[in-house]
Amino acid sequence: MRGDGDRDALAVADLLHVDENDLWPESARRRPPLSTEIKAVYPHRWAVPANVWRTFFESAQTEIGILVYSGLFLAEDAGLLRILTQRAAAGVRVRILLGDSTSPHVATRGVGEGVGGDVMVSRTRNALTLYQPLQTVDGIEIRLHDTILYNSIYRADNDLLVNLHIYGTRAPEAPVI
Repeated sequence: MRGDGDRDALAVADLLHVDENDLWPESARRRPPLSTEIKAVYPHRWAVPANVWRTFFESAQTEIGILVYSGLFLAEDAGLLRILTQRAAAGVRVRILLGDSTSPHVATRGVGEGVGGDVMVSRTRNALTLYQPLQTVDGIEIRLHDTILYNSIYRADNDLLVNLHIYGTRAPEAPVI
């Protein structure tokens, strides 16, 4: 399915939620790295394996930073919350910046994603509630922001995962670099 069928191969793999090389390993071509700094590109946030998120945050030795509107997928993951708590206990500084539900930018992002402003506002409130247990953990700081986000950014020391915000696309469907 290579050559002229590259686009079709990518479409089939995307539809099946797998990497195209998993479907056609014998056809896998060697691609040069995008750069020495970009380690992986995922077509969607949901395509980032759970172990990548866990390993990413577990690897932090000095600092974890999370800049999102809601980060609800993280807040709902008890295993990730446990990792953040463990890293803070090990002396890692953990900072989580969530969108202020009263900010017009939060509602605007909801409209831009096609889910509606009220839904995004509710997600930010829900996330804050789910992160509540972390607010009493030494080394974890949770704050609110009212800025326009063009990307959600996840930092573990000098490594980043960046979820691009694309108008008309929900964050789980948007790419992650």
